[in-house]
Amino acid sequence: MGVLRRNSFARAIRGSNSIEGYNVTADDAIAAVEGEEPISAEREAWLAVTGYRNAMTYVLQLAADAHFSYNDGFIRSLHYMMMHYDLPKHPGCWRAGPIYVRDEQRREIVYEGPDADLAPKLVGELITDLNSERGGPVILRAAMGHLNLVMIHPFSDGNGRMARCLQTLILAREGILESQFCSIEEYLGRNTQAYYDVLAAIGKGQWTPQNDARSWVRFCLTAHYRQAETLLRRTSEISRVWDELEELIRRDGLPERMEFALSDAAMGLRVRNATYRSAALVSENLASRDLAVLVQRGLLVPDGERRGRIYVASDELKVIREKTREPKRIVDPGYED
Repeated sequence: MGVLRRNSFARAIRGSNSIEGYNVTADDAIAAVEGEEPISAEREAWLAVTGYRNAMTYVLQLAADAHFSYNDGFIRSLHYMMMHYDLPKHPGCWRAGPIYVRDEQRREIVYEGPDADLAPKLVGELITDLNSERGGPVILRAAMGHLNLVMIHPFSDGNGRMARCLQTLILAREGILESQFCSIEEYLGRNTQAYYDVLAAIGKGQWTPQNDARSWVRFCLTAHYRQAETLLRRTSEISRVWDELEELIRRDGLPERMEFALSDAAMGLRVRNATYRSAALVSENLASRDLAVLVQRGLLVPDGERRGRIYVASDELKVIREKTREPKRIVDPGYED
């Protein structure tokens, strides 16, 4: 479960930032979660990813806080935490002027946010709604929190990331024990154009809160459903990988802790001393010896020298991965108006 939790959190961070054009590898997303240095990420993308990691970590920490309530100070502080690396974009401050969303492919403006003077008041109304005791399914409330914040567009940048982070917080505040598994940010990162399209269809070019939001709700429900299917398949696959690796470790008389390095490599990740020792809870020296043994046994393939060395799957591990794959399928929920 620890590996799945880590990987799901990393995929959510990676997916949300990829929507804004900040792309990092799966390995670097995991490095961000673990607080390690990146392997290959560019500086700006890395700052964006680590800023979002800090904000999401804080959000998940607040999930069980009995004294938490939404307020504008919290919203602005979360924005600062996310965007502090880029001071010209005024992290933590409401925008001072108009704002537009531009479709770069079509080279046209697709949405204009409400007047800057209205933004703080509209956020205040959203906060009142979030703090209310109104019932209804949490998935619906989280979807509408996301929609309203992104349509208000109260900041000069980072509005999409803030809205996605808020959606995860609303879900987590419901008492979901494994909040990392309820986020749809990975799905949104894989379906960015569909995400933009449904927002554009609802916004119709400008702030119009009376518009019908059912297509957005359907989109979010579908996202949750498909992401749940993905997680179930991924859980089943990694369980089968671990079963195969347990047999391999018994056969070769290796310590059980080495399964952490072997499973990451088998799943296509690049293994580093830092990530292995964090997962296996061993010292740097012991991690180095373990990885050297796995190279000697032909289970990992090294690349690079000294502190920059990484390890990837051997052909034997690649065979294990291929035999444990399950077919991907797309199954959607049914809807009634």
